[in-house]
Amino acid sequence: MNNNNSGKLAEFLARMLMRCKGYRIICGNYVTGKGTRAGEIDFIARRGKTIAFVEVKKRQNLEKAAYAISEQQKRRIINGAQAFLTKHPQYAGYDMRFDAVLVKLPFSLKHIPNAWLS
Repeated sequence: MNNNNSGKLAEFLARMLMRCKGYRIICGNYVTGKGTRAGEIDFIARRGKTIAFVEVKKRQNLEKAAYAISEQQKRRIINGAQAFLTKHPQYAGYDMRFDAVLVKLPFSLKHIPNAWLS
């Protein structure tokens, strides 16, 4: 399996994990300001009055995946989240957080709520 296909599988598994935890996936691969460094979010999920902007990282082990989210990438995701909330004011009153789902294929996943702060 090549990297692109394994990345898509990792994102699919991450979404399934979140669904099993009671989240509803609002959208996947949300991109804002293409070419402007504004942001890309792997997927956005909601449960109750909480909206989670989720980054999926697939690596050879979960520890490497945990350290693979750079500060620059976090800023881009934060910018993407702000753009999403501007375009979707119905989520204005929701609690917002940034989660990570770490993946080691074939089937090792770890959800980290509040992986970083904005």
